[in-house]
Amino acid sequence: MINNRERQVMRVFGFSLIELMVVVAIVAILAAIAIPAYGRYADRARRVDGQELLLRIAHAQERHYATYNTYGALADIGFVDVMSEKGYYSARVTLAASIGTAAQGYVAIAQPQGMQANDACLELTISSSGKKDASGTTSNGNCW
Repeated sequence: MINNRERQVMRVFGFSLIELMVVVAIVAILAAIAIPAYGRYADRARRVDGQELLLRIAHAQERHYATYNTYGALADIGFVDVMSEKGYYSARVTLAASIGTAAQGYVAIAQPQGMQANDACLELTISSSGKKDASGTTSNGNCW
């Protein structure tokens, strides 16, 4: 027969089902908060890939403009591959002609690809005037 002293000693070495369920519930709540926050953080970190692509295009456009007094298409400024370095964004350029057929302005657009497509900022843009913008919301930090 087990006396009270032995029951108290046996109780010290184990967890009750209630204690275990409380721990599981706490872990589940923390995971429900942490996983979406990590996803948003990862989107912000990958956004740099698109920003870098647009800045390279803007610099190439300014070099082209300094030489030819007009902005050029992506092929004209030396961009054969319009994907960002890590592949999270693809780019396109829209030219604005204001004097004859010479392009006197542009808007470069970086569209998210793959896992970056879920980013709240959506498309990132930069124009010939230097204006940086995004087509989505800034609920996940500044897009630029």
